[in-house]
Amino acid sequence: MHPNIIKIQEKIEPLRQEIINHPVYTAISEINDLRIFMEHHIFAVWDFMSLLKSLQINLTCTTLPWFPVGDPVTRQLINEIVAGEESDVDAKGNIKSHFELYLDAMEQCGANTAPINTFINALQNGKSFDEAFEIAEVPAAAKDFVNATFETINSGKTHLQAASFTFGREDLIPNMFFSMVNDLNSTQPDQVSVFKYYLERHIEVDGDHHSHLALSMTEKLCQQDEAFWAAAEETAKHALQKRIDLWNAAHTEIVKQSIVA
Repeated sequence: MHPNIIKIQEKIEPLRQEIINHPVYTAISEINDLRIFMEHHIFAVWDFMSLLKSLQINLTCTTLPWFPVGDPVTRQLINEIVAGEESDVDAKGNIKSHFELYLDAMEQCGANTAPINTFINALQNGKSFDEAFEIAEVPAAAKDFVNATFETINSGKTHLQAASFTFGREDLIPNMFFSMVNDLNSTQPDQVSVFKYYLERHIEVDGDHHSHLALSMTEKLCQQDEAFWAAAEETAKHALQKRIDLWNAAHTEIVKQSIVA
């Protein structure tokens, strides 16, 4: 593995551990707690697709006439992940994106999908991000998370997009969360089964194969440019910190609701 990849992994490890051991996971014990978590997390699920598509646009040919663009291995990685994320199957065999599957999971457990749906609808109707955030009453931490992602996207710098994608988005949900979901599903499958399926597909589709290819992609894009590597490290740290901020907001809301109850 490239020494700079190892260096980034070492530098971001404290942030990763903070996410993996975040108290939000142990705070989720009831369906209502899970609803609050999902109402925040859905915005990260949505903007992951935009980050992925920005890489596909920049690293493959998406215009006409077609020409071979970039590294063939990188093209395969991006197209493979897009297919898996954008055109997967639900438990009934219906073709759905992971985002749509997550929405199904929210609806099954009674989470509020109005903010994310209103937000997307506003964007589709030409509203700016700030206008859409306000119209949809998006949680502040979710707004900051999306803005940070799109700052990286709008930079047009593929090495930064790759760093955010590779180090900031995958492999961050701990086993304790899966155990909690399994426990809820064992008693309330009519409310949690779709979310359990979503998590299982997320693991199965992403897996180690995509992780290794993503690391290779970042290495190819940074090459021997130390400035690129330094910027990639800062982008990875920033993405992880925004994830922590999002989890902090969800945790605060869960605790607040439990006190009220």
